[in-house]
This record gives sequence, structure tokens and C-alpha cells, in this order.
Amino acid sequence: MRHDELGVLRGDVLIHVGDMFDLFAREPDDLARVDDWFGRQQFDLILCIAGNHDRPLERPRSGRTSPFRNVIYLEDERIEHKGVTFYGSPWVPDLPGHAFHAPADVLRQKWAAIPEGTDVLITHTPPAGILDQSSRGQSLGCQSLADAVEQIGPRLHCFGHVHASGGSVKSGATTYVNAASLHRADGPLRRPKRFRI
Repeated sequence: MRHDELGVLRGDVLIHVGDMFDLFAREPDDLARVDDWFGRQQFDLILCIAGNHDRPLERPRSGRTSPFRNVIYLEDERIEHKGVTFYGSPWVPDLPGHAFHAPADVLRQKWAAIPEGTDVLITHTPPAGILDQSSRGQSLGCQSLADAVEQIGPRLHCFGHVHASGGSVKSGATTYVNAASLHRADGPLRRPKRFRI
């Protein structure tokens, strides 16, 4: 809920990797406030997925109707834009009681559904071993996601979730971006990551 501090951003495609909302404190207009922020951004395409903080997005969607007006919300869905295929999925392991938690067998099914030919993969959780270290040094990534990413080989994999490991790294043909904006809830915001495909 600190999006307004980023001001107005500009570019071709904006990707939000989840954790839009406060995990503990919620206000009735939170969804509208985030949607209004998306509406002020200056991009040809704006995409987002949910994260484990995003309880307001767990409500069932009839007919896959988006919860937003100003952004395309992806939940195990793909979209193509200017010849680039994007796929977004919000699921996280190991956090029962949080939004979009899934057990290991469900996660394997979710990751197996990522289409071949995906150029930009957007998940909330990181793959195991890549930008997934907590502030206590624990690896919090998902091994079955790492296996799927290795098989699919997207050009770009964007994620967040592990706030202490914001940054980017290239391995093989894939650039991995942990776009977490905050290390700590009361800390300064990291600037958005910029990249070219």
C-alpha cells in the first residue's frame, strides 16, 4: 500500500509481482486505491499477479472477470503483446494461512501448466536457489518452479516474495528479477527494475 511513493512511472510494459496490500491491516478501499495508482501509470500494457499478502484478490472471479479496471490481472493465464508472451501465476509454498498458498502437489501442477514458449514468466515465489534468501539466510524458493523454469527457459522470470533478496541475475538464457520493493515494511522503497527484451 505504498505505491503512491513511486509516483508516475513510464515505459512499455509494467509488471507488478504481487504483495500489493498490507498483510495485516486492510481498508475497504484498498483495491480501489491500488487500481487508481495503476491507472496513473504511463505504459502500453500493465500486468499484475497476486502475492501472499493479497487477500482481497482471493475472491472467486466469475467468468475470469478482472478485479481491476486499469491493469490486466493474471492468475494462471497468458497474454501476448507485440510478439512477447507473458504468463502469470501467484502461488506460494510453505505459508498455510496466507493468500494463494498451495501444497507441493498442487504447485507441481500449476508450474507444469506454464506454456512452452513463454518469454516472460511472472510468479510471486522465486525458484529455489535464485534470489530467494531470507534475511535469516533461509532459501525460500520453490524447487518444482526451478525445475519448470529450467525446462521452459523464459527470457525473463520476474518474481518477488522474498523481500530481502531484491535484485537481478542472469543464468543461462534467463534473466531473473526479484522485484520486491521493500526489504522491511518500514524501510525505504527500492526503485522499480528496468530491463529490455
